[in-house]
Amino acid sequence: MSRQSSSFLTRRGFAVGAVAGLGLTAACGNGIGNNNAAKIDARVRATLDQMYREYPNTRTLAEKASGMLVMPLVTEAGFVFGGAFGRGALLINGATVDYYSTVKGNAGLQIGAQQYAHVLFFMTPDALSAFRRSAGWAAGADLEYVIKDEGSSVAADTNTLTSPVLAAVFGQAGLRLGATLEGTKYSRIIP
Repeated sequence: MSRQSSSFLTRRGFAVGAVAGLGLTAACGNGIGNNNAAKIDARVRATLDQMYREYPNTRTLAEKASGMLVMPLVTEAGFVFGGAFGRGALLINGATVDYYSTVKGNAGLQIGAQQYAHVLFFMTPDALSAFRRSAGWAAGADLEYVIKDEGSSVAADTNTLTSPVLAAVFGQAGLRLGATLEGTKYSRIIP
């Protein structure tokens, strides 16, 4: 093996190890391995309190929604390859009906880590039903954002309010800019 290809493999091994280390380190504060329903419920309540306090207009969305998926803490890390993980709960009429995990993987020009919360508002019974029936629901590019980052306010106009699923992403902290839910997969878990 040439010295140049050996150097490439060493750098590649380092990069893969760094990504794995970032993911594991970031996940340590994210409740991985902690399936305790009471802790998830407490985090969900705190997240909703924060969202309602910082973005009061989200209360109106919550009242109109058929259901809400609340993901209190999603940890995302990447160095060329990246991923995200979090746990949360699906609420219908304010009560938890199911628990979910979220995962996301991607590749490309990226470096850093961040944590954020998000809430999906299922605005129609059909959208909620499709989500609950799926074995693994993935957020698409057509998802409408009512809050996309710390600097934005609730953007709810007549076009947004007719969308079947709305997203609020907030509480971002870390070294990466922006958070998008495109490609994020949600799966039901048993806590």
